[in-house]
Amino acid sequence: MSPEIAQREGRAAFRDYETWYRISGDLEGGKAPVVILHGGPGVAHNYVDAYKLLALRGRAVIHYDQLGCGNSTLLPEKGADFWTPRLFIDELENLVDHLRIRSGFHVLGQSWGGMLGAEYGVTQPRGLKSLTIANSPASMKLWVEEANRLRADLPADVQETLTRHEKAGTTDHEDYQKATMVFYERHVCRVVPFPKEVAESFAQVVRNPTVYNVMNGPNEFHVIGTLKSWSIIDRLPDIAVPTLLISGRHDEATPVTVQPYKDGIKGARWEIFEHSSHLPHVEEQEKCMGVVGDFLDQHDN
Repeated sequence: MSPEIAQREGRAAFRDYETWYRISGDLEGGKAPVVILHGGPGVAHNYVDAYKLLALRGRAVIHYDQLGCGNSTLLPEKGADFWTPRLFIDELENLVDHLRIRSGFHVLGQSWGGMLGAEYGVTQPRGLKSLTIANSPASMKLWVEEANRLRADLPADVQETLTRHEKAGTTDHEDYQKATMVFYERHVCRVVPFPKEVAESFAQVVRNPTVYNVMNGPNEFHVIGTLKSWSIIDRLPDIAVPTLLISGRHDEATPVTVQPYKDGIKGARWEIFEHSSHLPHVEEQEKCMGVVGDFLDQHDN
């Protein structure tokens, strides 16, 4: 943790539950704060921790764990009808009001967080200054098609292991998990071994798998959860704030999955990180913080 960045944690009451959050930097610092939406769903804030470095530019950075994971209320007993995009939009709105930042804030969502950010953006919330959609598909149909294309490039024995265990319903088997990691090291994070904060998020999902399993499925390319038919493509013109798109050249969120955001959001800007996969904030950290920091500075007013 950088000694230059002051941090404080808190909990926001939401319905009968609590949302854990952390503020890096000074909320009264002058620049509009940025709220970071993590992916998964259900992966927790750890792996996007690097975005706290934006606080070095005099901007408060708000991380939080979405309901069902990390330090927030877990609710493993809840089923598919509970875990919906609307729930997480309401949780975000509640956090914005709890922190009293309604007068002006930015949102950056990564992976599922970018899908959630887009869902939030189409509601045209009061106070939203800009939206950054990082490494996110605009439709899960496109995501699955592209994931299967990338999967077809894996070594034959890896593909065979994946298919065999999926057919048998044994996706929790150690061999299946090892085969999955071959895909992850190509298309999720090319810094191997994974940095501590990335490994922490993977471990967190193992401990608290409910949200990820219900909404997504067992992994990034075997999507059998409630989001499998999700799409925001036809609603994208309703996003009315400056929007930055981020992806990596080797990203599981391939250009095909991101293109609808560029086509559908008026004036959207797209930055592709040539040496990254799904986590440019880890893989090309300095450049990523520069691109995002400059974008936020540009749209504070």
